[in-house]
Amino acid sequence: MAGGAGTRFWPASRKMTPKQLLNLAGDRSMIQSTVDRLGTLCPPKNVLVVTNEVLVDAIRDQLPDVPAESIIGEPAKRDTAPCVGLAAAWVMAMDPEAIMAVMPADHVISPDDVLQKAMQHAASLVEEDETRIVTFGIKPTYPAEVFGYIERSEELPGTEYPTFDVARFREKPDAKTAAEFLKAGTFYWNSGIFVWKAKTILAALEKFEPEMTAHLKTIQASIGTDSFAETLTKEFTAIKGTSIDYAVMERYDNVKVVEAPFQWDDLGNWTALPRQRGVDDEGNTIDAKHLGIKTSNSIVRSDDDHLIVTVGMEDCIVVRTPDATLIANRNDESAVKEVVKKLAENGWTEYL
Repeated sequence: MAGGAGTRFWPASRKMTPKQLLNLAGDRSMIQSTVDRLGTLCPPKNVLVVTNEVLVDAIRDQLPDVPAESIIGEPAKRDTAPCVGLAAAWVMAMDPEAIMAVMPADHVISPDDVLQKAMQHAASLVEEDETRIVTFGIKPTYPAEVFGYIERSEELPGTEYPTFDVARFREKPDAKTAAEFLKAGTFYWNSGIFVWKAKTILAALEKFEPEMTAHLKTIQASIGTDSFAETLTKEFTAIKGTSIDYAVMERYDNVKVVEAPFQWDDLGNWTALPRQRGVDDEGNTIDAKHLGIKTSNSIVRSDDDHLIVTVGMEDCIVVRTPDATLIANRNDESAVKEVVKKLAENGWTEYL
């Protein structure tokens, strides 16, 4: 899934270059890293990318080994359930018995071999019972309010990795509830990574979202024909969007959660960079040509060799691009999303 806008990474993340196309956690873009980490487990010919239609060409440029026709552009933003349904319909057209994994393109996961083994474990659970839906839970390290949670119940015996029945999914909590979840020890962060048979998720969508499924079936029937693009535009745009968690996960009975054995990070905003790129002796994370004097606990990034000098700055974010510069209080970083909203209201669309 690679259709997000990444507004919290403005000004680097823009409409035509959202965060999944940026090198935020390493030398490769986030979507390239997502494909890379699958290795031989899922070769490029088996990779399907669903994104915003305006990003199709850019993603094809970044993923030359993935078949061009396997990078599909949504004609409208309709949340994750239609995205998953479209992907499953495409996979079903290729192989009616296929097991598919769904992964967002903006996560950082390591090591690769551990992820691949965990994916194989999840696939084996689906092979044992094709009605199963498997997801990965991240063991929480602090009472996060920005993630949804999964509550586990009974453990499945004899599994390679700790695997549990899902009691229920929980929405993003307030601070008090998040602290209670952490203390209970039976809650995971919801990773948004799923493994299932394509036909199983389509059957679940048909049960819970029949109107959506009707449109998806029409799209599926056009795959491989000259009318696919026209049908996709007409039918997908007509779908009422909702999340896959609400459409299926919160309502489906046979969901298993695997305690993730890999390291996971969801790069949600600029404050995630220190976790990925580290800090210097003053607590700064620097990805730029930078001279800092009395500068601490700050994040500085530039897209070019423009020199950035900071003096007497603490807990700041400085991000420079050729046409815009962000200077923000690190502790009020969520306000970056408000900046994008204000730019749109002012009609300054050239900066979006």
